[in-house]
Amino acid sequence: MRIMFVGDSMTIGSAGDFTWRYRMWEHLNATFGGPYKIVGPRCEVYDKHADAPVSHDYGDPAFPARARRHLAGWGEGWLHMAPLIGDAIRDHRADTLLISLGLIDLGFYTDAEQTAANARRFLTEARTANPGIQAVLLPVIPNIRAEADAFFAAECARLNELLAKAVADLDSPASPLLLASRPSAYDIHRDTYDGTHPNASGERRIAGAFAEAMHQAWDVGAPYAS
Repeated sequence: MRIMFVGDSMTIGSAGDFTWRYRMWEHLNATFGGPYKIVGPRCEVYDKHADAPVSHDYGDPAFPARARRHLAGWGEGWLHMAPLIGDAIRDHRADTLLISLGLIDLGFYTDAEQTAANARRFLTEARTANPGIQAVLLPVIPNIRAEADAFFAAECARLNELLAKAVADLDSPASPLLLASRPSAYDIHRDTYDGTHPNASGERRIAGAFAEAMHQAWDVGAPYAS
């Protein structure tokens, strides 16, 4: 397996974070018996002081450089990743995508229908680059804004409905798509440090959602041990 993490600020993480990518790497090392490699065009985390993804200050300095690869960006969503994913897959020969996108789209760029259309474009571009690509999509986890903004909360719910429909429409034996379950018991007041971005427990819950989907559908690894 050649795994590429694709996401926004919750996936790239910021200086000092472990990231859920790290938690997933730990899980795969502990449970997956087959060979795998983490691939992607980027390796940095976001530096809030520099306002740019220029930091290599991961929470665990021993997190190896070869496992830090990703295609994630602070402030980047489906809108931004759709034009990039084809080249990223071709250049790094990815065959498995773990995707967490959508919240930033709804917050700043597009409504639910437009965001879902960009997700479909992304998946089309991914399959053009690798017709056998497989992918796991994480539903949008509403953040603290959704607690005070009923319209935004409804847009989050609507996007999740549209993502589920996209997965159902586009899934195929040759290129399987999975919609992961929302991370078990995820609580933005306990599992984030600011109402949006995951802290250590949130990172584990997000990694666990991907791990459970891959284990249940594809028999990859084992149930996630939190």
